Amino acid sequence: MTIKVRSTLAALMVSAALTAPCAAQSIPSASASIMETLRTLYPATKFGEINPTPWPGVFEVALGNQLAYVDASGQYFLFGHLYDMKAQRDLTAERKDLLTRIDFAALPLADALKEVRGSGARSFAIFSDPDCPYCRKLEADLKDLNDVTIYTFLMPLASLHPDARTKAIAVWCAGDRITAWRALMGRDQAPKAQDCPHPVDRNVALAERLGISGTPTLVAADGRVLAGAAGLPQIEAWLARGNADAAR
Repeated sequence: MTIKVRSTLAALMVSAALTAPCAAQSIPSASASIMETLRTLYPATKFGEINPTPWPGVFEVALGNQLAYVDASGQYFLFGHLYDMKAQRDLTAERKDLLTRIDFAALPLADALKEVRGSGARSFAIFSDPDCPYCRKLEADLKDLNDVTIYTFLMPLASLHPDARTKAIAVWCAGDRITAWRALMGRDQAPKAQDCPHPVDRNVALAERLGISGTPTLVAADGRVLAGAAGLPQIEAWLARGNADAAR
């Protein structure tokens, strides 16, 4: 796909003008017309949903998990973040947040380790690999997190950690799963290898369907996704943001 890319700085400079109402570009036929143009110009590229933006003449187009901005001709693309400077909002980040959300209610929570701390009021899930160093760092940071319910989906990445699947199954088959998990992640004390009916392979397949390719990955009760070994302050802020959004 050959395209002409404008500097993302241009988006920042013109974004102060993003106060025009979206309604001016919200005609469904316009998006459909642009989609037809893009498919004609770039037949090898898979385009997702196209939506108008507050920037007159510029449309948002999904390219897999990424967003780009395109004019009606389909010739000019802009890759980067679109800002509303008046409202001090990163419009691209907000849209990505919505597009990557996961339906928490649809998660098979019975296939996860469940740990309740304090009131357990704040729920979230973690997709974690027993041999992932970043997952172990996350577990260390989570020690002081209170009033939460944590669902841990054991998701061994066999291509990176050949022994992780065996360890994940052993944790699931342990008499006290949470204690076994803490010993493994905190002190590198793997439980005795054993087998039993387990959800480990289902968890790996689930992650693939959800587009989760790395560990650790956290999923909030409202569907927001946080990838990587975030520190405790960041996780606290991330959880608080969900409560703030729910209160609006």
